[in-house]
Amino acid sequence: MSSRLKQFLRTLIGFAVAGFFLVLAFRGTNFRDLWESFRNVNYGWVLLLIPIALLSHWIRAVRWAYLLAPVKAKTSRRNLFSAVMIGYLVNNALPRVGEFVRPYVLGRLEGISRSSAFGTVVIERIIDFLTFYFIVSVVLFLYPSSLSPFFDDVNVVRPILLVSSILCCLLFVFLFFKVGSVVLFASKLKILIPKKHHQELDRILHSFLSGFGVARMKKTFVNIAFLSLLMQGLYALGLFVPFYAFDSIAALHLDFGASVVLLAISSIAFVLPAPGGLGTYHSFLTFSMVKMHGIETTTALSYSIITHEVGYILVTVVGLYYFVKDHVRAADMKPMTMEQGT
Repeated sequence: MSSRLKQFLRTLIGFAVAGFFLVLAFRGTNFRDLWESFRNVNYGWVLLLIPIALLSHWIRAVRWAYLLAPVKAKTSRRNLFSAVMIGYLVNNALPRVGEFVRPYVLGRLEGISRSSAFGTVVIERIIDFLTFYFIVSVVLFLYPSSLSPFFDDVNVVRPILLVSSILCCLLFVFLFFKVGSVVLFASKLKILIPKKHHQELDRILHSFLSGFGVARMKKTFVNIAFLSLLMQGLYALGLFVPFYAFDSIAALHLDFGASVVLLAISSIAFVLPAPGGLGTYHSFLTFSMVKMHGIETTTALSYSIITHEVGYILVTVVGLYYFVKDHVRAADMKPMTMEQGT
């Protein structure tokens, strides 16, 4: 099967998944009631999502500069931000392809090797996962009431959350300072997979190792950890602030832990191959808010639509601006994305 056909099938599957979950999210919806819900929203709170989202994306760009330091000592924050936003723009249409586009854009703007830049994107995602899991564990340990819909006695799971947060910290430190051991161990696992995949595993490990060149720069460890925590905190804040845009949700006095739980659920929704989390985000969040907090379905759906579309439209507008401003050509990216996607 050709790379072009594989990409086409992945795109087709992505939109099929989005369509299925959109139908699921809107099934049985009274659109007159949904419109009335939109009319009653306090959009002053919604507008706050714009600076929160932009700041979180900017912080991702700043953190990327630290990860790229072994490749290039100084990189333009503006160019890094451009690459991040263009990558998000592409993800809105082609799930996960934006991760391959980002190194292309930055390589073009900064003269950096695409493979080295891609290596930093690989490690960035690992750092994101560890940081996110750490925040979820800590916040739920401090605000166990957010877990009450799932457990009769939330105190039973608190020790597990504490251990999980400590484990995440240890893994974070271990990856930074013992990355060579991780790669060596992973390379030995080649015997467990067919030989035809050995070359692909070697390529991934090489990208991983080149991305972790920052591990040799111990002075950046604290900066990267702080920016990672701040970024994930802003993501959660972007779900907490809109609680106050809906009178019925604000009346529940949900704590910050509730937004962290929603962040975890939305992260799962974005893992599925739907472009920009379209449909999966709406379905998952609506269902969760109804089941966890007893929020009326129309209000929960309205919350999901508003929080998703603000981010989606913002990324699209800003991403398109930089796409045009930096003269990025889609035709130049096709061979690279197809090669990486095989």
